[in-house]
Amino acid sequence: MNEFDQRPWGNYTVLDEGKNFKVKRIEVLPEKRLSYQRHTRRAEHWFVVRGIAKVTLNDREFLVKTGEYVDIAIMDKHRVENPDSKELLIFIETQTGDYFGEDDIERFEDDFGRIA
Repeated sequence: MNEFDQRPWGNYTVLDEGKNFKVKRIEVLPEKRLSYQRHTRRAEHWFVVRGIAKVTLNDREFLVKTGEYVDIAIMDKHRVENPDSKELLIFIETQTGDYFGEDDIERFEDDFGRIA
């Protein structure tokens, strides 16, 4: 059974996972964004399958369109945002590393008060 988690910005479903990887389908609601964060033990690859992602990577902003991707290295500060006012943003996130727990998130900015 796939793990599903509802979040204030949308949701994610874990599609597959193994010792050194985890694959998620992530949906971001219109005009919502995830926290600006980094990880110490995993890298990420985001492939956009629907919509346009506004990505912040190490303080640089750019758009990633459907069919395009972005790679996030370990320790890169990153954020994804859905700038569209109507359409859902959907992307596939492939994590690689040696640990994938939610406690490997250092948040710098968050719209939902999740900074310690």
